[in-house]
Amino acid sequence: MRQIDEIAETYVAEALELSPMTATYMGVEGHDHEFDDLSPEGLARQAALVRDTLSKLSATEPVDERERVAKEGMEERLGLELERHEAGDEYLSLNVISSGVHNVRQVFDMMNTDGQDNAANIAARLNAVPQALRQYTQTLREEAAAGRVAALRQVSEVAGHCDNWNGAKGDDFWNGLIGKVTVDGKPAEGALAEALGSGAAAARAATAEFASFLREELAPKAPSKDAVGRDAYSRGSRYFLGAAVDLEETYAWGWQELHRIETEMAAVANQIKPGATVDEAVAILDADPARSISDKHEFRDWMQQLADATVADMADKHFDIPEPVRAIECMIAPTADGAIYYTPPSEDFSRPGRMWWSVPDGQDHFAKWREVTTVYHEGVPGHHLQIGQTAYRSELLNRYQRQMLWCSGHGEGWALYSERLMDDLGYLADPGDKLGMLDGQAFRATRVIVDIGVHLELEIPADNPFGFRPGQRWNAELAWEFLRAHCRIEEEMLKFELNRYLGWPGQAPSYKVGERIWLAAREDYKRRKGAEFNLKQFHTDALNLGALGLEPFQAALARL
Repeated sequence: MRQIDEIAETYVAEALELSPMTATYMGVEGHDHEFDDLSPEGLARQAALVRDTLSKLSATEPVDERERVAKEGMEERLGLELERHEAGDEYLSLNVISSGVHNVRQVFDMMNTDGQDNAANIAARLNAVPQALRQYTQTLREEAAAGRVAALRQVSEVAGHCDNWNGAKGDDFWNGLIGKVTVDGKPAEGALAEALGSGAAAARAATAEFASFLREELAPKAPSKDAVGRDAYSRGSRYFLGAAVDLEETYAWGWQELHRIETEMAAVANQIKPGATVDEAVAILDADPARSISDKHEFRDWMQQLADATVADMADKHFDIPEPVRAIECMIAPTADGAIYYTPPSEDFSRPGRMWWSVPDGQDHFAKWREVTTVYHEGVPGHHLQIGQTAYRSELLNRYQRQMLWCSGHGEGWALYSERLMDDLGYLADPGDKLGMLDGQAFRATRVIVDIGVHLELEIPADNPFGFRPGQRWNAELAWEFLRAHCRIEEEMLKFELNRYLGWPGQAPSYKVGERIWLAAREDYKRRKGAEFNLKQFHTDALNLGALGLEPFQAALARL
């Protein structure tokens, strides 16, 4: 085995021992009954492994280009993980979408619910929830003593999520989970049924206890200000992009990009009805019964049909899609938190890649014209193709590259690039579908402005193209006003989105900024190839590099 590949394989094996939840996400058997150690000591052991692996990589020289890409990719990702750990950033990651308690709950979504062994794993893991949340509580408590506490808004919202998982709005996640567990297609019986029931009760009680800790102990210590400041934001931005960008220049570009997109939206609205404004065109589309669905399960079925048809049409024409990657599942999440997300296939592809929609309570209108581009973003040619192809390329990529290397700017940037690509390839010829894509692009440009503006407490430009609050400094209230003015999303979903930006600094801009860097990389590749440039070959070459931080990605692509 190549030396860098061997270092990578050793790291993955040891990392999975320390992180059973990661093993479940990867589909690696043998760990589904356990949780990570979420205590300070457990997190320190994970950091020590990263530190040791970086030391080994530093002492090893790549023997060829493939190893060079692998080494640069690992060093960039692991180096930033360690930097954020040592700065204490990961302890401030209690937020509405990505936190220790969310990981504890969401890992159950990845577990097979049929069969004696699978049922026993679920029962064991349910009964282990109290220990996992006690460890996480210990970590948050010790960090609070050192003055590191997430913003009050995040603490309060996460407590509300815990309430909802326990049935505050009707659906109890834990009971719903054990209700799905079967053995040979029948409900579990006897001691196994008792273990499942006691596990659900234990998990529910632990979740309620954690919510009480958040409200009664952590909230009084939490800062009311949402902004994290330049130092923490810069680290977050570099981590989520895998590249350092000029934040002020990117902020200014966000304003220009939003104005450009909204100008294009106005032109498309005129195609839908001559003289119509964008809002009038949206009203026309929403009033068309052929373009909407009122049941979330029927909406899932529509997404599944579109995803399957897109895979069939694009395979062997625009992309080389490996056979195992051609299967994708559209899912309604078992919670109502408001997120849309993708989960990768298991390592052996026995569990397919899935796009999930956590539908907010009360949402009963689903506009197909808005979500065609969502299917392309989450499915093919977006996340599913990129992540699935990476997982499949064992002849090109080591196990760490295939299964554990992820950079939001690379992945989300590709998914947003894919939306625009589908327009270029003629898949958005319908003006309604095109308006839906542009509306999504405007949404992503809006959050570049809001995310950077709020966390750096920047001044709103006096000459901004929308005449919005010139000269004032960003805060959460102005962010909500701006989002309401520029985003046509259900209000509950938009509230979740704002809370997500406020609690996950640097992540939201990685979509649009990542797309910007992907487009720049394609233009550079096109310039270098000249008359030999081929779009399909560009995609093959770029995706075969696997996931990378955007800085090492640009460097590797430039060497091809």
